[in-house]
Amino acid sequence: MNKDFLQPGLIHEFKYVIPENKTVPYLYSESPEFNLMPKVFATGFMVGLFEWACIQAINPYLDWPNEQTVGIHINVSHIAATPPGLTVTVRVKLEKVEGRKLIFSIVAEDDVEKISEGVHERFIINALKFNERLKVKIPK
Repeated sequence: MNKDFLQPGLIHEFKYVIPENKTVPYLYSESPEFNLMPKVFATGFMVGLFEWACIQAINPYLDWPNEQTVGIHINVSHIAATPPGLTVTVRVKLEKVEGRKLIFSIVAEDDVEKISEGVHERFIINALKFNERLKVKIPK
């Protein structure tokens, strides 16, 4: 990690056009409940989009792919529905660096209105060590 450059205040903007397969019925396609819901941008996919934006913001400052980040906390609203075809613009700002913990503020808007805001925390990991520790959870 290049600590000299990974400092609070880092800002990144990410744009993504919402395809139909990122709507609620596609979140868990085996779910009969989700299959009957409106085709709007799913909160679960929205969270993934926020993680993607934060990863893009900080990867230039990491020894990627040896150093990576994992999400450890998310607290966001989802205040407006977005149909497929609209563009979602995500703006992330690195608010705090606490050792290997990174705290971001997030605001997202579609072509019409604000759809979300909140906070996301990520933790810098050594990918090799992380994957080694994970092996104990994998059934033999």
